[in-house]
Amino acid sequence: MDYAIRAEGLVRRFGATTALDGVDLAVPTGTVFGLLGPNGAGKTTAVRVLATLLRADEGHATVGGYDVVRDAHQVRQLIGLTGQYASVDETLTGAENLLLIGRLLGLSRADAKRRARELLADFQLSDAGDRAAKTYSGGMRRRLDLAASLVGRPQVLFLDEPTTGLDPRSRNELWDIVRTLVADGVTVLLTTQYLEEADQLAGEIAVVDHGRVIAQGTPEELKAKTGGQTLTVRPADASDLATVASIAGEVSGATPEVAQSAVTVAVNDPGVLPAVVRRLEAAEITVAELALRGASLDEVFLSLTGHRAEDAPAGNDLERTPA
Repeated sequence: MDYAIRAEGLVRRFGATTALDGVDLAVPTGTVFGLLGPNGAGKTTAVRVLATLLRADEGHATVGGYDVVRDAHQVRQLIGLTGQYASVDETLTGAENLLLIGRLLGLSRADAKRRARELLADFQLSDAGDRAAKTYSGGMRRRLDLAASLVGRPQVLFLDEPTTGLDPRSRNELWDIVRTLVADGVTVLLTTQYLEEADQLAGEIAVVDHGRVIAQGTPEELKAKTGGQTLTVRPADASDLATVASIAGEVSGATPEVAQSAVTVAVNDPGVLPAVVRRLEAAEITVAELALRGASLDEVFLSLTGHRAEDAPAGNDLERTPA
């Protein structure tokens, strides 16, 4: 298999704290590879090492076959990077931002203008191209920022939590753009703490916590690690929640959770569902929702780390520590 990114034993320390603690990665060419983990897990530090912005204290990595330290110049010619926050110049127009990047990359003025027009059209920003970026919505700025990272037609694109702060519609639009890029042969390394985002986009995921890769595989493989399924019961009358929880716990033999007017419980025996249904009927409880599904990535993360991704403390925010 051809790998666009390979890393072995990456270690990066900030003072007495270790941000990366022996990270190994292998990212197949032309795929989306997800780095999943909470704030402070080491995701951004890993990206900065791979993008030649930081040097690892130990280990080595290649991008496009080039060593990120010895061949840093060649690596930079292959990659694009979109950070956690839009980095466009808000005093310039959308077109001027892209023209500036093109000129910095060595394009002629005519070629830079042509590339800017192409990208504005691709990212549905043509109508706003002559407006100052400060007038753009958050989603528009994010699209412009991503467009800027593509001016040089990178073979490998690093997206560091690209949808942070976006509304659901803007997030879905950005997902569609990422899918289009991969269809055109671009390799994408995506960092995110949004489990749904990793599930939607990534063909393979590495779960990172406290600077270490604690699990890796396809979303389906990771979900299979938890074993079993989850039963959700939502009674029509919220006053029946306690009774539903009692029934679910007794039948499954597991401790149920009650949240958002529903009861969820882990299920390992397929016979639990019909047994719960019979008990609910006997108790004359009307059910608004009854579902048995496989594990989610959120539950995978919980089983691997002991906490949900969004509940993890940020700790020392090493990922924003300057180089």
